[in-house]
Amino acid sequence: MSVRLPSHVVVAALLRRVNDAGGFAAVRASGEPMSGAILVLLVDGRSLRAVERMRGLDDRDQLIPAGPTTGEERAVEEYWQTRRSRDPDLWVVELDIPHAERFVAETILA
Repeated sequence: MSVRLPSHVVVAALLRRVNDAGGFAAVRASGEPMSGAILVLLVDGRSLRAVERMRGLDDRDQLIPAGPTTGEERAVEEYWQTRRSRDPDLWVVELDIPHAERFVAETILA
């Protein structure tokens, strides 16, 4: 079993890295500090998509697409709000920076 950083530490690092790089990062919903799932909303121009940190079969974290793949903001907003209503431990973080998925991968998967 591998050791995983607490969710609040990962979220704080992600926010700091994006903000330091001149982007915008905000917590839309705070989850369980130690082990809450992390859903990241990636703003890409006028579209919005989501990725989530999941534990793979090899016991390593990976990013997987989550929710609607249309990029339609309303559909993604409804998705995360529904998820959050079912899982109050879920962290929801929004990033608005070019190559946002790279920041997520470098922070979460490192």
